[in-house]
Amino acid sequence: MWSQGYDPFGSMVLSTAVAAIPVVVLLGAIGILEVRAHIAALLGLAAAFSVAVLAFGMPPQMAAMAAVYGAGFGLLPIGWIILNVIFLYQLAKDSGAFEVLPRSISRISDDRRLQLLFIAFCLGAFFEGAAGFGTPVAVTAAMLIGLGFRPLEASGLSLIANTAPVAYGGLGTPVIALAAVTGLDLHELSGMIGRQLPFFSLIVPFWLMLALLAGARRSRSGRRSSLPACPSPSRNISSRTSTGPGWSTSSPPSSRWRASRCS
Repeated sequence: MWSQGYDPFGSMVLSTAVAAIPVVVLLGAIGILEVRAHIAALLGLAAAFSVAVLAFGMPPQMAAMAAVYGAGFGLLPIGWIILNVIFLYQLAKDSGAFEVLPRSISRISDDRRLQLLFIAFCLGAFFEGAAGFGTPVAVTAAMLIGLGFRPLEASGLSLIANTAPVAYGGLGTPVIALAAVTGLDLHELSGMIGRQLPFFSLIVPFWLMLALLAGARRSRSGRRSSLPACPSPSRNISSRTSTGPGWSTSSPPSSRWRASRCS
């Protein structure tokens, strides 16, 4: 029986840096070198195998079996869920049914803040529970881009919105995997996570609004779209223009004062 040592170099900083090499190789190959995803995954696997055997002293046979087990676990539970969700997404997209959802949300409100909460936070949480593993970010970011959000902004906001529900992503796969690795009781672990996530669910919407406001300030073009909703003079005038007696075609002083406070 081989027992893993977490600090083979006698320095936590150096051991952590060496252990991070596979992650750096994987992300660097995708983001910097622009290597295809499956090739980058193979490079990350080779780096992880080398680090486990050479740096942490893991037996080669055990490292190979761990790689096979990881590939099987990623292919069957994770890959099977993602494959079905992508199939349903493509089916709804090709049939035109998927376009109904963004149009319906845009008809509810043209406010970017509400659109962001409806799509990235609420719909993203549904996709996270049904599929997970990056699917909610990809789908909701595409929907936000279709509503006029910039691509980088849509991706970042979708990632922030996906913070709270990610623990139960993919039908609870992260919780099941954590219980299997740590040996903790699955029901107790799920209950503890369920008691913690409501607080994050309250924080994330405000975090989204702050991130949207920061992006609007940088672009300046959408600066006012992230500010608190305030009545504008044009809305006051249009809302009070009527043919009935007693109605005025101009906004009252109180409405003009509220509009000036928001400008």
